[in-house]
Amino acid sequence: MPTSHYLTPDQIQRALALRDLTDPSQGEHAIQQLLTSVVSALQNRWHCTARYVRNPPVVAVRDNYDRLGYDATDVTRDRRYTRYLSPTTMLRSHTSAEIPGALESYAHDADIDELVVVPGLVYRRDVVDRSHVGEPHQVDLWRIRDTPDTSDDDMLDMIDRLVEAVLPGAEWQVTDAVHPYTVGGRQIDLWLDGEWLELAECGRIHPGVLRSAGLDPQRWSGLALGMGLERALMLRKSIPDIRYLRAADPRIAAQMQHLGPWEHVSPLPHARRDISVVVPDDDDEETLGDVIRSSLGDDAEVIESVELLALTSYGELPEAARERLGLQPGQSNMLLRIILRPIDQTLTSADANAIRNAIYRAVHHGPVMELI
Repeated sequence: MPTSHYLTPDQIQRALALRDLTDPSQGEHAIQQLLTSVVSALQNRWHCTARYVRNPPVVAVRDNYDRLGYDATDVTRDRRYTRYLSPTTMLRSHTSAEIPGALESYAHDADIDELVVVPGLVYRRDVVDRSHVGEPHQVDLWRIRDTPDTSDDDMLDMIDRLVEAVLPGAEWQVTDAVHPYTVGGRQIDLWLDGEWLELAECGRIHPGVLRSAGLDPQRWSGLALGMGLERALMLRKSIPDIRYLRAADPRIAAQMQHLGPWEHVSPLPHARRDISVVVPDDDDEETLGDVIRSSLGDDAEVIESVELLALTSYGELPEAARERLGLQPGQSNMLLRIILRPIDQTLTSADANAIRNAIYRAVHHGPVMELI
């Protein structure tokens, strides 16, 4: 892979400096309270021990993918979706990357029934809107047992306890889901405000994952569950914007110290900017979201959303439009709507235009620049 496909030192430094909201040593946060509620509910049900695993987010590519059963050609490995530091290391894309190493420690143990809790930051290429960030918090909850008879009934019981801890009394359903590291995978959805919303995914631990950790599937079994903690906290408190979880505004920050319902905070006015850009055909909203966040740095916090309004390929555009844009085969014209709404500062028109231009320069691949 070319050197240009790896993160720069500045990008690595920024990623590693980001506060982990799940870590009590970095300050209190409601995410920690929610996680404690979930872990306590599962421990009380199973009468098992709990083990927390916290490691730096730089992991081996092998642990993030190979040892969890991902195919060598899986699209998730593409540099568009994975933040590589080198051919063999990356910023973890899920906290499941810590699981293979954690499971190895049980190889010579007996009488084990333990909940392995792995919370922390993960690093994704994702869209820019009020529900997604590029560095979300996730928790993996894996129950490991030295018995081979963990069943789907055990999994459904786990789901019931999880939902009750996250959103007491909520209606839930499961649908089939496929993960390379589970058998009988399920997606867990909650019924809220008239729609089904995803909460987590889970399944029974795949025998191949156990073998890779030196555990005999004829003796060992367990459950694997992964949950986005921002999503869970936003559902619990009815928080309307994911950026609020890190906001410094005292009216907002105080509400991130408890699990009580969200109290409305009047938002600042928004600024809208629409841009028409030339992009490679293989660009998508997740790729663009990452490019935008990387190019803006801390200024990305003022973006409420970037919406794709239209995508038109080279062959679909009239010749006059292709000439005006300087569009080449293999490229498309993308119309984006940018909503800028800072959380705790006023944004002037000049500020909005500067951010608009920075986004334009970052994502536009055509010879004609239309700056304001």
